[in-house]
Amino acid sequence: MTLELTQNSWQKEVVEAATPVIVDFWASWCGPCKMMAPVFDELSKDYEGLLKFAKISTEDFPDAATSNGITGIPCLIIYKHGKEVDRIVGFNPKAALKDKIDAIIKDL
Repeated sequence: MTLELTQNSWQKEVVEAATPVIVDFWASWCGPCKMMAPVFDELSKDYEGLLKFAKISTEDFPDAATSNGITGIPCLIIYKHGKEVDRIVGFNPKAALKDKIDAIIKDL
């Protein structure tokens, strides 16, 4: 399950989260973001209990994008205790994205 974030829920859902969180920064006009959405949702089921999946619209919440240094989307950032651990920029097919996520979270 993918959680839809807002500026107001960021503190609770990302900074104070007990488990690491992967956040998809996206926009409705972004073609690669539209391709990433179903892949991201599918992978959320594979990591249940290990990694929380969330997304935030850079159109609706531009301050979140700015404060996180987003320069290209889709941009997936993995956070632990509210601190960025790593980021994945651009579209990735499911297998490639899973490999990248696995490599990042194995040390968390």
